[in-house]
Amino acid sequence: MIKFTNHPTIGYGVYTVSEAAALLSLPTGKVRYWLNKFWDERLQSDSSLKYSWGEGREKAVNFYTLIEFFIFYHLRKSGIPVSKILKSHQFLAKEFNIAYPFAVYKMMTDGKSILFSVDQGESIASADKKLQYNIPGIIKDFVQKIEFEKGSDLAERFFPDGKQSAVVVDPKHQLGQPVINGTNILARSIYSLHKGGETTDFIATLYQLNPKQVHDAIAFYKKAEAA
Repeated sequence: MIKFTNHPTIGYGVYTVSEAAALLSLPTGKVRYWLNKFWDERLQSDSSLKYSWGEGREKAVNFYTLIEFFIFYHLRKSGIPVSKILKSHQFLAKEFNIAYPFAVYKMMTDGKSILFSVDQGESIASADKKLQYNIPGIIKDFVQKIEFEKGSDLAERFFPDGKQSAVVVDPKHQLGQPVINGTNILARSIYSLHKGGETTDFIATLYQLNPKQVHDAIAFYKKAEAA
């Protein structure tokens, strides 16, 4: 069970709004609006608790809120109305007594309904009061960037450029900042050396990485800067 807190917690990741937006390749203003209007105002389960800490433009969120933003964006992209997404979140949070339902269950959609996996992926249910099971026509491609804990449906790691990339966001490493998969090496450190004029071969040797891992880190930050 995820402990709901109002302050940074080791192992849960720490992201400013601008960092969260960059990881999701979204405008900072849009993510800030979602946080303020939806998560902190409409989705908070207790008046004394919020999905962020800090005030004004200094707010920050944890890894699970980051994942919820990712799910929210793809549900909207699939044509699901905001009101329906928020109602599904509120229903699941209340029904299962969890603060981050979009990060605990593998969420998906068929373009009309919001669905989620249960029983460790054995069944699919609608995220509404009907909780109907075995619904066909599932679209679940967007959850492929998320890695879930073995034996549960809890989001554990996020691959912003997809699992083919070496760059991963893991709240248990470097406070959730992007690292090279399987290491504790910050992807930004690699990019900083690249911008400083160092060659790919030198960086790979310095960090004992292979060229693809170095190229993936560089490509990730180049894309972020171009956004």
